[in-house]
Amino acid sequence: MSDLPPTDSNAPPYSVSELAFALKRTLEDRYGFVRLRGELSKVTHHGNGHVYLTIKDDKAAIDGVVWKGNVRGLGVRPEHGLEVIVTGKITTYPAGSRYQIVIDSMEAAGVGALLAQLERLKAKLAAEGLFAAERKRPLPSMPAVVGVITSPTGAVIRDILHRIRDRWPCRVLVWPVVVQGEAAASQVCAAIRGFNAIQPDGPVPRPDILIVARGGGSVEDLWAFNDETLARTVAEGTIPLISAVGHETDTTLIDFVSDRRAPTPTAAAEMATPVLAELRALISDFDRRLNRCGSRTIEERRTRLVSAARGLPRPADLLALAQQRFDIASGRLDAALQRNTNVHAQDLLKVTARLTPDALRRQHAAKADRLADLSRRLNACGTRAPERAAAHARLPALGDRLREAARRRLTRAEDQLTNLDKLRQSLNPERPLELGFALVRKADGSLARSAAELVSGERVNLKFKSGDRDAVIDGDGGLIPPTPAGKPRLRPATPPVGQGDLF
Repeated sequence: MSDLPPTDSNAPPYSVSELAFALKRTLEDRYGFVRLRGELSKVTHHGNGHVYLTIKDDKAAIDGVVWKGNVRGLGVRPEHGLEVIVTGKITTYPAGSRYQIVIDSMEAAGVGALLAQLERLKAKLAAEGLFAAERKRPLPSMPAVVGVITSPTGAVIRDILHRIRDRWPCRVLVWPVVVQGEAAASQVCAAIRGFNAIQPDGPVPRPDILIVARGGGSVEDLWAFNDETLARTVAEGTIPLISAVGHETDTTLIDFVSDRRAPTPTAAAEMATPVLAELRALISDFDRRLNRCGSRTIEERRTRLVSAARGLPRPADLLALAQQRFDIASGRLDAALQRNTNVHAQDLLKVTARLTPDALRRQHAAKADRLADLSRRLNACGTRAPERAAAHARLPALGDRLREAARRRLTRAEDQLTNLDKLRQSLNPERPLELGFALVRKADGSLARSAAELVSGERVNLKFKSGDRDAVIDGDGGLIPPTPAGKPRLRPATPPVGQGDLF
């Protein structure tokens, strides 16, 4: 304290820098060599090579610095939560009026108390299966509502909202909580339970996915997210949850229980939502690929059809043989029908010759004569009078029965005659002429029964109901010179045209 001016009422005041440097010299002289034991936190490896950190215990903390030249000589690499023993001197940083320890050496003193407690809790929850991969829920591909649990005043919520708005415009529900301190764990638990309690058809839309977000910080700042109750609450939830606590190097207990861990809050927003522009581009690409695939398929089928059609015979070739058989069969059918008609006509003539009214009358007259003769014979017989009277009494009834039987038989015969006459008319070969048909006769007078019997240029005679006309098969439409009366008007015969080869 010899550097300080004497204290009296007229003493000049110190400047801030004079006091700060005086305190610096005092601390360096008094604590020029110090061994300090504590837990490391807020370890920062600066780009210039220096390491800035904090050494703490359960009641106090002190800042520390390791200059670039001493970093390589340290016994351990400074990391968060590592319990160490450091050697150095106490000094101050005058520009901030903070005291710190300048570390010359460092050695490990064991795992920090907080990390040891955290490891025990992690082992307990892992044994219960809360970290198992099979219980992780898949994230929805296109959420309609996103629930965010974070502080409403920090930069985290602004980053998340900005990222969601750029990628996938949807509804975002923010549940404000504190993200540091003793009340943080209970508030986050309440927010998770509140979101899961929302009914799907209620006035407030139920989120499809949840994001628990907080910015980076020390182990102490993030310790609320290592709470066992919070971890169990996350595991009991039914809505998929993304943990975005701290930066990429920060790890908390909630990261192991959540369905997905994001290195940063912005990355959590990217995991929770797709990119609308990419989906539109993907759909457009699928549409183009579908159209190209359909066009190629149609073209391929068309090519295969054309190739197959070249190997198939023509329809005319396939039908030629069947058409020829059909023509032959149809020609035979006409001849068979004609012969059948002639046979039935002859049978009809035989029957009609016997079934005439005169024949029936003759039979009736013969039976009447027999009846009269029987009556005369009965009159002439020598029977007793009563018997003759009874016989005479039966004669009228017998005559009536005979006449009724003859009348019924005559009626049946007339009906049969009428039906046979109708059949004869229906089988008349010239009856179709009344319907507009014509008979085709060749030059020799025979009936042409099929087209195969005629050749191009052949003369034929067409007989209609009202007359007949001459014609030439496949003729050119020219006039045919008249012929003498009573003879068909036919053109001179022309040699048939030869049939070409089908192959």
